[in-house]
Amino acid sequence: QVQLVESGGGLVQAGDSLRLSCVATGRAFSRSVMGWFRQAPGKEREFVSGISGNGGFRSYADSVKDRFTISRDNSKNTVYLQMNSLKPEDTAVYYCAVSSTGRLLSYAGAYEDWGQGTQVIVSS
Repeated sequence: QVQLVESGGGLVQAGDSLRLSCVATGRAFSRSVMGWFRQAPGKEREFVSGISGNGGFRSYADSVKDRFTISRDNSKNTVYLQMNSLKPEDTAVYYCAVSSTGRLLSYAGAYEDWGQGTQVIVSS
């Protein structure tokens, strides 16, 4: 099992930036696909972005493409989500998750372990 701890959320205004971090412990991090998901009140959890173990492949939801950037530092067992030009519709709890499938997939069922989430609120 992998333990994941997210941080970096907060209350910001539209147009601002935030960087989320997720530190992983418990398994070979560098071989694991990592994903970021988010869940807004009353909505289902949705894929935001994912990154392969070596960082060579990245995937983004259309709603965040060109605004968000995922990256990882395997020496620190950490994955990041840089969020720029934030919009009120980005308001959600953001979760990081780990997948042992080896494939960069965008559905929650492909990820086995999840963090507790970090709240992002974007005011207009």
